Amino acid sequence: MSVDTTPTAPPAACCLPRRLSPSDHARAARVAELGRVLSDPIRVQIVDLLGANPGEVCQCDLHPLFAVSQPTLSHHLRKLEEAGLVEVERRGRWAYYSLQPQTLEVLRTWLS
Repeated sequence: MSVDTTPTAPPAACCLPRRLSPSDHARAARVAELGRVLSDPIRVQIVDLLGANPGEVCQCDLHPLFAVSQPTLSHHLRKLEEAGLVEVERRGRWAYYSLQPQTLEVLRTWLS
């Protein structure tokens, strides 16, 4: 058995900040909240569909795309709305949904 006597380079200086700021904690909490909301595949699909559409999408057009009841789809849309990922405009008995770009920017910034 031989012992490696090759000189090693000194450890690189650490480049991490000495402490996290309150804004770092707030951003982490917001990203975690959005992650929880997007942990459901149906919600991810809804966000994908809304993102692929240039304007608003009526809930009546979304419902046939999913194998869930209308109340279940409404539940998922409400969770996305409460998290600020989508905005809703009610017109009579119909609800029209669109993405909230400012909230998506939080995720884009964090992922980049």
